[in-house]
Amino acid sequence: MEENGGVELTQSPETLTEDDVCVIQDTWRPVYENRENAGVAVLIRFFSNFPSAKQYFDQFRDMQDPEELKQSVQLKKHAMRVMTALNTMVENLRDGDKLNTIFQQMGKSHALKHKVDPLYFKILAGVILEVLVEAFPQCFSAASVQSAWSKLLGVLYWQMNKVYAEVGWDSIKNTSE
Repeated sequence: MEENGGVELTQSPETLTEDDVCVIQDTWRPVYENRENAGVAVLIRFFSNFPSAKQYFDQFRDMQDPEELKQSVQLKKHAMRVMTALNTMVENLRDGDKLNTIFQQMGKSHALKHKVDPLYFKILAGVILEVLVEAFPQCFSAASVQSAWSKLLGVLYWQMNKVYAEVGWDSIKNTSE
């Protein structure tokens, strides 16, 4: 990834094995049962550690206090959208066509409508795994689980970069600066 938010597709992500798919789907269940709390925890960590990411959210871009963020209806709504998107991915890990549709919709929306720098997908992927390991240690403490999830989040990031490149992100980014 270039420092200026350009798209770089140098290496394909690791492919998920059938074992990875089973691990991801099994460990996802308790997370999705607690999706609002998990999603809010992810976004609060994300915005607290990377406050520049709030620039894309008019409703809470000026909120500094994590407790204030936690009470934000808009943050909760976006947290649920993030968790629902992850759930749709997890449910469809064996359906490449469905996954491609998900990646296309998510990538185009974030690139064209919201103009979100693709670097934030990489950052958010790391935050998601960090929060899941802390919040669900009974499921996420094993290295094999973290490896499977890292692969999945790597695929997500790679796919987002692919979509961004397809829609001409570098030219879009340069016209909006």
